[in-house]
Amino acid sequence: MEQHLYEPVHDEFRDLCRRFLTREAVPHHERWEADGIVDREVWRAAGAAGLLGPDVDPEYGGGGGQRDFRFNAVLDEEIVAAGCTGLGFGLHNDVVAPYLTELTTGDQRKRWLPGFCSGDLVTAIAMSEPGAGSDLAGIRTSAVRDGDSLVLNGQKTFITNGEMADLVVVVAKTAPDQGAHGVSLVVVESGTPGFSRGRRLAKVGLKANDTAELFFDDCRVPAENLIGTENHGFYHLMANLPRERLSIAVAAVAACEKLLALTIEYARSREAFGRPIGRFQHNRFLLAELDTEVTIARTFVNHCVAEFNAGRLSVTDAAKAKWWTTELQTKVADRCVQLHGGYGFMAEYPVAKAWLDSRVQTIYGGTTEIMKEIIGRGLGL
Repeated sequence: MEQHLYEPVHDEFRDLCRRFLTREAVPHHERWEADGIVDREVWRAAGAAGLLGPDVDPEYGGGGGQRDFRFNAVLDEEIVAAGCTGLGFGLHNDVVAPYLTELTTGDQRKRWLPGFCSGDLVTAIAMSEPGAGSDLAGIRTSAVRDGDSLVLNGQKTFITNGEMADLVVVVAKTAPDQGAHGVSLVVVESGTPGFSRGRRLAKVGLKANDTAELFFDDCRVPAENLIGTENHGFYHLMANLPRERLSIAVAAVAACEKLLALTIEYARSREAFGRPIGRFQHNRFLLAELDTEVTIARTFVNHCVAEFNAGRLSVTDAAKAKWWTTELQTKVADRCVQLHGGYGFMAEYPVAKAWLDSRVQTIYGGTTEIMKEIIGRGLGL
């Protein structure tokens, strides 16, 4: 089905992304996976190429200062298509960016956004804790005001870009007695006394994307590092989570399309019992079903991108897109491994890597169960 989301300017940007990834990422990705982290220089190269901060004001080195998530989506899709899942650009551009563009003062933007766009400042957001994942109201990390400072104590885990990050948006309780209504967002910069990183976490998939534990032990930051409104952090998070979930859905559909294309080609060339395996009715029907479901998912996600650009994407629709596409991704990955037979279980085959990388998609950004809860509440239930 022909899609009508993108315009010529986005196609030009897609060509730029492909050339960048072919030159700067693909040749190194296998080594990055072995190392568990990408080279720092790829971030600066991405900044120089204009891939970071597409919706940041040009005054700070960004791409435009206006909301057009299609540019974000193009980069997300091309990273998946290239198999360069170690790059944390999506977290940087799609998740952290709005906190730094919409909730900051002029002075804060001048401090942080130029480095954000150049790749000199890698960013992360620290929400999850050992005892609080999807339940953001259950976080225990605290930020206590002491004169002109905020003193942070607590621990975060599963933090994407956590080891490399120069700037971390930390979710902390500033009014513990107010529950979810006493949460604030505090920026902690690398090198701040009391801020340390734990071990690099060994994951099942996404092996080149650094994921770390973060610790705050009487970590003193200037009070001016608070972004947004004090004690309104929960509302800031709720406002930005649909964008994060849309980003995940975009990557999920791109992964489905890549897996399906690989498997259809394999079904055409791999022979069993004297004929290509795609000629067997069961396999042909299975691929027909997957192709239909992926086309429907692509159509809905493209609709959600357009709705987001128009300022109309609802929390409920973002939740629908996130859970449906990520569950579909795990389904497509599983079926495609099965169709590859023994080769599908071999690490050197892209389908095996994609199978491993897909599993976390239904977990981060809000689990499938949380997405269904949001949708159910939207039904008045």
